[in-house]
Amino acid sequence: MHADSTLVAPASGKLVFAARGLRKVYHTGEVDVVALDGVEVELHESEFVVLLGPSGSGKSTLLNILGGLDVPSSGNLSYKGWALDGAEENTLTLFRRNCVGFVFQFYNLIPSLTARENVALITGIARDPMPPEEALAMVGLQARMDHFPSQLSGGEQQRVAIARAIAKRPELLLCDEPTGALDVTTGITVLEAIERINRELGTLTVIITHNAVMAEMADRVLYLSDGKIVKERLNPLRLPASGLEW
Repeated sequence: MHADSTLVAPASGKLVFAARGLRKVYHTGEVDVVALDGVEVELHESEFVVLLGPSGSGKSTLLNILGGLDVPSSGNLSYKGWALDGAEENTLTLFRRNCVGFVFQFYNLIPSLTARENVALITGIARDPMPPEEALAMVGLQARMDHFPSQLSGGEQQRVAIARAIAKRPELLLCDEPTGALDVTTGITVLEAIERINRELGTLTVIITHNAVMAEMADRVLYLSDGKIVKERLNPLRLPASGLEW
């Protein structure tokens, strides 16, 4: 995608992120690895976006930069008009704490805490959190709140991780291969939870995956290759997670 390409935007929704000429280079010894190479993208309020591409295409790097876990080597990135590129670490920390929910492939739950207590870790530091019980109910775990991770299935543990991410009422939910460690049936249950959060809370949701089937859930699909967005697709209709087959 060239810098002057017209990006497909949803019919409604305020602009949340704008990236222009985003570049990320990692220096390893004498070798420079270009992870992102001039990415141009806009993301809008309440959108559901899927990033597709093979390993090494730059998906995780882009997600980490959007979430304030990493910074670009060059280019411009703004969040609601506020420049994130060049932001100081304490500013990025506040951005991550107040605005972003993260869901990763591995659940990162604390084994000695119940589902409710794992979620409460986040609600204790958030500005306007929902009660842990409400967050767990949103992902269908109201009957499992007082169970420990070892008493939960993989899909249930991932849903606890989603509840923990959304309990702070983030404006942005970033999911890195959220179904990568799960079987198909369990994966669809997890995607249904993410879908509900996007629909009911209006949370801008970005998922990165190798699984092209998940693209059917999205408002918009961005295809990455060699650090660039090479193609973009707007879905006229979103397929519900329950309708996915792979």
